[in-house]
Amino acid sequence: MTVLQIIAIVISLAITVVGVALLTKTINHYVATFRLGQPEYRGDDKGARTVTLVREFLGHTRMSRLPVVAIAHWFTMVSFGILFFTLINAFGQLFEPSWTLPLIGHFPPYEWITEFFAWTGLLGIVLLMAIRQQNHPRSAAGEHGRRSRFFGSTWWQAYYVELTILGVTLCILALRVLEYALAKVEGLDTASALNFPMTAWLGESFTGLSVAALEGAIVVIATLKILISMAWMITIALNPTMGVAWHRFLAFFNIFWKRHADGRTSLGELQPIRVNGEPLDFENVDDLDEDAALGVGKIEDFTWKGLLDFTTCTECGRCQSQCPAWNTDKPLSPKLLVMSLRDHAHAKAPWLQASEEVRAKGIDAGSFSERTKAAVAVDQLVGETGYDITDPLGAYQPYGAPDGGGAVIDQDVLWSCTTCGACVEQCPVDIEHVDAIVDMRRYKNLIESAFPSELGGLFKNLEKNANPWGLAPRLRMDWAKDLPFDVPQVGGSGSSDVEALEDVDYLFWVGCAGAYEDRAKKTTRAVAELLHLADVRFAVLGDGEACTGDSARRAGNEFLFQMLAQQNVEVLNEVGATKIVVTCAHCFNTIKNEYPQLGGTYEVLHHTQLLNRLVREKRLTPVARPGDGDGLGMSRAGSTGSKVTYHDPCYLGRHNQVYAPPRELLQILPGVEYAEMERSGEKSFCCGAGGARMWMEEKLGTRINTNRTEEALATGADRIAIGCPFCKVMLTDGLNAAVQEGKKAEGEVEVVDVAQMLLAAVRRGDGGASVEQAHAVPDAPTPEPAI
Repeated sequence: MTVLQIIAIVISLAITVVGVALLTKTINHYVATFRLGQPEYRGDDKGARTVTLVREFLGHTRMSRLPVVAIAHWFTMVSFGILFFTLINAFGQLFEPSWTLPLIGHFPPYEWITEFFAWTGLLGIVLLMAIRQQNHPRSAAGEHGRRSRFFGSTWWQAYYVELTILGVTLCILALRVLEYALAKVEGLDTASALNFPMTAWLGESFTGLSVAALEGAIVVIATLKILISMAWMITIALNPTMGVAWHRFLAFFNIFWKRHADGRTSLGELQPIRVNGEPLDFENVDDLDEDAALGVGKIEDFTWKGLLDFTTCTECGRCQSQCPAWNTDKPLSPKLLVMSLRDHAHAKAPWLQASEEVRAKGIDAGSFSERTKAAVAVDQLVGETGYDITDPLGAYQPYGAPDGGGAVIDQDVLWSCTTCGACVEQCPVDIEHVDAIVDMRRYKNLIESAFPSELGGLFKNLEKNANPWGLAPRLRMDWAKDLPFDVPQVGGSGSSDVEALEDVDYLFWVGCAGAYEDRAKKTTRAVAELLHLADVRFAVLGDGEACTGDSARRAGNEFLFQMLAQQNVEVLNEVGATKIVVTCAHCFNTIKNEYPQLGGTYEVLHHTQLLNRLVREKRLTPVARPGDGDGLGMSRAGSTGSKVTYHDPCYLGRHNQVYAPPRELLQILPGVEYAEMERSGEKSFCCGAGGARMWMEEKLGTRINTNRTEEALATGADRIAIGCPFCKVMLTDGLNAAVQEGKKAEGEVEVVDVAQMLLAAVRRGDGGASVEQAHAVPDAPTPEPAI
């Protein structure tokens, strides 16, 4: 054994011992930190969870939104695991340069795989490094480069990880080259393209060296590989908040314990308020302990899964790039929010884990770090930070204000969220941002009564008259006035009314907007006429309806949601509702996904789903391009337009994966050209109304609805089709702003519901057609309906 080998062995083993010891300590820190969170059961259906984990890991299904990045990352990720064996081999080479793994060391398939993933891992990381530079904030538009998805990420950590992978893959390839040369010089049979299929060509260049020189080079490169690997291990062990490195371990656990075992995105229904891991029973709320948390007011109020979420963040910024609040210059960035909660949690953890005796002596008496002391001194999790709107990073203070106190997250961050779900949809490691935001809103609302002033009026209207406008329940049927047929009501006294729902096909849930808001009433009337034309038996609840509570719940007022929802579930169950059709995406999501939490389980269809089915069944047939409007509330200019684009409502699309039905309806309209917006489907941009933002003034940055409307106008469409009354209000307002700014002439473009357009086509342009007339057209192919 040479002196070089002895030195290499001592250095390598010493740094390995340190690295393993520190890594073990950090893993224990993780376990202890996550245990600080509130309990939550995520252990159901482990078989399905395992399948989901394997599918997302090997299939990279969550990464596929950026295909090039996904491919490069897949090879880099897989090489990390497969090439671990080369690290073991490197330790053996310190003692014997020609050493290989027992049994498989010279097994050709193993060597093929090793070299293939060494090369693809190298190419993958080089490509990822180039992409990071291409998307660097210095190259991005906007204030201080905030349009870059990497804005606010921790750059030194990203560079360090990338250079580590680059260095390791280069060392592996260098070792393979030297191993070939050594085998060739020693005259071994393994010195062939069979064993070195992708490095033999380089190895030939070193066959002129002596055996001693080649062995010395192997020892040096093996040592370098070990040092790079162990330095990385020590670095991440000393930085438990280094998500860009730790996600490669934690992502497995985060994916396995995602909300839905079958792999569905953690959107749709919100999780109920939990106390000690169990959903809160609001009938016994007075029996709660005084220190019971309703929502999240401190970092330790998050569940263990929430703390795991924050720690898993890889700072890739996909959530940030899609966030409508961030893209309209508001302080909310889902990435920065998660990063701040992560840093705050791990800084505060040592104090929370300390014994009562230690804490009794005070924070300054212990051997706590300055960050821990600062995190403990924070006044509020959410509050005033005194940030400047031109510097959004100032709205995030994980260690509080520089002089102590302050808040971790500015309240503007919390209330800017539209709960559109773009962050959750985009996240490659399944972080549940929306749940975290709503939980913090719940605490501000229920415990501190601290919420935007506009919401006070909303809550009062909902409490008094069970609708956001505060209008009388007796006005809920005004939308049906002057229709050429009677609209049956459940439990009504009219000749066409029904006692129960056994006699009808569907309960038509009109919703507050559909009953009270003038623009939404046109959609309600159009749907009712289409159902009547198709001989679909339906009935409505009339003044028996109350607001579903969507806005109240997403604003954090869980008590008010529970009151409204329980009232509705009781009514629906009493009348025997089984099939419900709705026109509002928010009503659709709430009744379909959240009412089962309260004992109300129904088959719920969005009106575009049902209408699409009726068209495919030929019970409705568009016979002409939408004509003069004919009582649909559309001017001639808009209704005779020939090009249409469609805006995906967030609570219909991302939250419930309903994308095809409205598009199929629009594309089947005779003489109408369909144009897709660049941001559509799962990447659709929010209208700005969700998360109770419909009822709050937009005071920060630019308007979300204006941003979306401009994108729709850029398609050249004459009509902007929607499938939600909230979207209709927001995009109409955005269109009016465009008209006032002279970007469009009045009446040149209109915002209309898909149902309005379909009715115009079904009724022809001559004032309407009977059901028999509407069906009197040649047969056409009838593909399966997308519902």
